Amino acid sequence: MLVRAELRKLLPYRTVWIVLALFVGLLAFFVSVGGNVTINGQTMGSTLYAFPGLWTKLAYVASYFHLLLGILLIILITDEFQFRTFRQQLIDGLSPAGLIQGKIAVSGLLTLFGMLVVLLVGLYFGLRYATDSSTSPAEGLFDALLRYGVQALAYLSLAALFGFLIRKSGPAILLFLLYSWVIEPLLRLPVDDQIDRYFPTKVFSSLTPNPSQAVLETMTGPTSALSAAQAVPLALTYAALFWLGSYLLLRYRDL
Repeated sequence: MLVRAELRKLLPYRTVWIVLALFVGLLAFFVSVGGNVTINGQTMGSTLYAFPGLWTKLAYVASYFHLLLGILLIILITDEFQFRTFRQQLIDGLSPAGLIQGKIAVSGLLTLFGMLVVLLVGLYFGLRYATDSSTSPAEGLFDALLRYGVQALAYLSLAALFGFLIRKSGPAILLFLLYSWVIEPLLRLPVDDQIDRYFPTKVFSSLTPNPSQAVLETMTGPTSALSAAQAVPLALTYAALFWLGSYLLLRYRDL
């Protein structure tokens, strides 16, 4: 019922389709451009699009576009404040927990959309351009998609927290971007690496590490970042805490 109610608000909303189209277009564009890069006279396409490594690389590239989905969720949440629909739903008998569950459902739908796009983009480029047909496209797929999905849920929970905290789309989006790109990295600078790796966005980024990380470590030494397996439960814990924070903001602040 909650999903159906949220879909009734989402499907006619033009902004939703614009942002989702941007997500698809930008991801496909960057994957396509990456395949056209030439190194030592050899186009990277056949190497870049080879299974199973394609899934890890694609999840890493797609992780940069979580911010688009986060911006969309912030817009959807702040619109509810602007048009007082949260207030009206509470008057109609829906609880604050029900309102939060609705937005969790939206974040789940956006995550599934992102995972589907990653799957389709990967299959398209992998099956069309890869030269080695001996490896199954399914190899490595589930692990990469699962980690990508957990990462998307985590970033969306952070975006939702800023939406419920600020309640205005422009400032909330700005703070979300600043926190992800500037504030948290600055906070981590003076912190020991063994603690630094537990900061929220650092945990999230550990879910889809740079595919070239192994090569980089041979030059710079081993990284202190969490492994993807270690990051999954921590990312889900952060997501739960951020949604709890959103619930408390909605429960105890005047609408």
